[in-house]
Amino acid sequence: MPDHPSETSSYTGKLLVAAPAMADPNFHRCVVLVLDHDSTGTLGVILNRALDLPVADVLPDWTGDVSTPETVFGGGPVAPDSALAVGVLAVQADEAPLGWREMHGRVGLVDLDTPAEVLAGALMGMRVFAGYAGWQSGQLEAEVAEGAWLVLDALVEDVVTGTPELLWTNVLRRQVGDLRLLATCPIDPALN
Repeated sequence: MPDHPSETSSYTGKLLVAAPAMADPNFHRCVVLVLDHDSTGTLGVILNRALDLPVADVLPDWTGDVSTPETVFGGGPVAPDSALAVGVLAVQADEAPLGWREMHGRVGLVDLDTPAEVLAGALMGMRVFAGYAGWQSGQLEAEVAEGAWLVLDALVEDVVTGTPELLWTNVLRRQVGDLRLLATCPIDPALN
């Protein structure tokens, strides 16, 4: 897939992996799942920023579907007081279950106003995010061109990994060639 989306390509379903030199503290060593990307802009959530806030404290009805660690994640700097849930279907269905809207393949948004029982058994896992990451039209493409982000393929397991703190390193380690080497970059690249 090309690094720059055109009318026929999109970053939807891809991972944005912050380059080691990313200076913006909102995204340092972040892995963002792109939920929607088109000519109007981009919406994603940070997959590796677990907060010290158990889902049971804010959405107790959904604790049965939430993946370990069962905490709310900081989805990004936009609208941090709002909740967004991303769920992974246990199996690809011909018809989307009530309360779930496909974003890419088996990954979709969960309507938290839907009774949790309606989706019981349909999800392999779920994450709840406080806020999201967003870019205006052309903004993300410019950041990718500047080298701030690596656009990489996502695995379903990335969304619900039990070790989100290792996701940045693990995603880079599974790449081929020189990209793999970035996984060994120190937290402060100036110390390298």
